[in-house]
Amino acid sequence: MSLTAPPAPATRITYGAVLGSPYVARLLGGTLVGRLPNGMAPVAILLWVTTNGGSIAFGGLLSALYGLSSALSQPVKGRLMDRHGQAAVHLPAALLNAALLVTLPLAGPYGGPGLAAAIVVAGGLTTPSLEAGLRALWPSVLPDHRLRHAALALDTGTQGLLYIVGPLLVAALASAYNPSVALAVTAALGLTGTAVVAFTPPSRRWCPTPSAQAQARTAHRLASPGLMLLFISLAGIGFALGAMNVWAITMAGHHEQELLAGILPAAFSTGSFLGGLLYGRRRWSSTTTDRLIGAGTLFLAGWLPLVALPGLYAATAAVAVPGVFLTVVVACAYVTTDSLTPAGRTSEAYAWLILSIGAGQSVGTALAGRLAEQPLTTAALPATGAAFALVVLLTARRRLGPAGRLNRRGRHRRLPEGQHKTSRHHR
Repeated sequence: MSLTAPPAPATRITYGAVLGSPYVARLLGGTLVGRLPNGMAPVAILLWVTTNGGSIAFGGLLSALYGLSSALSQPVKGRLMDRHGQAAVHLPAALLNAALLVTLPLAGPYGGPGLAAAIVVAGGLTTPSLEAGLRALWPSVLPDHRLRHAALALDTGTQGLLYIVGPLLVAALASAYNPSVALAVTAALGLTGTAVVAFTPPSRRWCPTPSAQAQARTAHRLASPGLMLLFISLAGIGFALGAMNVWAITMAGHHEQELLAGILPAAFSTGSFLGGLLYGRRRWSSTTTDRLIGAGTLFLAGWLPLVALPGLYAATAAVAVPGVFLTVVVACAYVTTDSLTPAGRTSEAYAWLILSIGAGQSVGTALAGRLAEQPLTTAALPATGAAFALVVLLTARRRLGPAGRLNRRGRHRRLPEGQHKTSRHHR
């Protein structure tokens, strides 16, 4: 009879343990506050334009310019962080962004549409790259991969809340005061959240190791074929999100209930938040690639009921389903990106991931807007984007799997059981 004691059960990971880890709550809270302007600024800009006599078309154009310029500048800021550290990039960007948002109301009486457009574009270009920065910090803040898994899911799942709370806050401020106050509060929140993150020790001290910096200088190609295909697939995910926003507006018009334009995206974001909470609490035995493709499949399946043109309540319930699996797709995409990225360029790679989703979202919004008069086509566009993403993921499967991780040159290579490594993100 064996006298060997059975192995002790693995400690259950809780979100209390994650948030109780040093600096995690501060970094996550500061990032959420600092990124809240991502959901506030486009709405505040639109309200400022229309309140001052401008057209909705011009307000929409300025809002789109802000979002597009913010997305396009992400890789540049990511590379700067990889070379000079996070605080050196975050703080100047936040100061410039806040100053530009506060200055925008002066563009009406003194500069006209041209100056307003220039300020909006400059404001988008200077949005702090907090999301990419936070993802680069998790390995050093949470060396335990299980805690890191839960933190990434919590971080990803809470993103949707930015686009629920942000617009509601802007609407309340604009109603109680005026859109200029909403812009000022937007600037203050962005600056405050960024300062909280930048002055937190892990962010303040973060930089690639000298060897990683040297490798980054010699790595002329950031994207391997697998990483390129991953980013292309994420553009399809973004396309689905952009098309969904227009579909929500068409549903609101069809049912003559304006609130639907906000309720449907809120239902989707709520599903994303809940999906993140559930995903982060569970221990997974499958590979990241398998989870990525499985979640992509379910993300596609979740959009298919919309093609049946469901009624008001059914549509609200249905749209939450793909939201649940969005968080899993994005969280797994970040892990895969880390595994395929050369050392010293992780922040830049994360920024390209964000840009891929944002670019796809812009295309989805634009195409759905042109087809808004065709209800069936509009309802099918989110599924089309999700199907494109899944096909690309299946094509790239061999390039995203365990072999890619074993051959990687990145910073967080998986070590044999029982071995540990010292964080390489601190001086």
